[in-house]
Amino acid sequence: MIEIKDLKKSYGERTVINGLSLRIEKGEKVALMAPSGCGKTTLFRLISGLERAEGGQIASEASVCFLFQEPRLFPQFTVLQNVKAVLTGKDKQKKALAALKEVGLEGEEGKYPHELSGGMAQRAVLARALVTGRQIFLLDEPFKGLDEQAKRELFALCRKALAQKTVLLVTHDEEEARAVCQRLLRFGKGMTLEEDLAL
Repeated sequence: MIEIKDLKKSYGERTVINGLSLRIEKGEKVALMAPSGCGKTTLFRLISGLERAEGGQIASEASVCFLFQEPRLFPQFTVLQNVKAVLTGKDKQKKALAALKEVGLEGEEGKYPHELSGGMAQRAVLARALVTGRQIFLLDEPFKGLDEQAKRELFALCRKALAQKTVLLVTHDEEEARAVCQRLLRFGKGMTLEEDLAL
């Protein structure tokens, strides 16, 4: 569960988030849509602790995993090494291989990021995120730039792999929202909530 109360964030004189209050239930899949520059990514950065707000509160019952627009893989590591990099303890190899199989990258473990298509790179990022065991996933336009086939495959993968997770998805595409989420929130300037729809 995530509960946000009267959240405020500014950069200098520019107010990006102005008094946002929001509640996301455990296991809920919620899409966030707003014009560019309205503060969607900033909200994710605040939820994940990468930035601090000037006012308000964010309460979360679980740890957060933030998946950025671009696949942030270590370029000097293979796909397998990228997934293993976030693991500790025993059976790292086994866990990493299982995660890669789950996202459809079995047989691609030895490739480097520059050898992957955009869709494959996002799959690798998702595998790495899944092995962390985190329960809240913040997806910041993860389908951007992918061809239609890669998008649809990733939609299905996210529905399956994140079925038990709480998901917030930033998107400009209502088709993406409907493919992955159960609820759609539309925001205006200052992250003012304008519409809350069931999908």
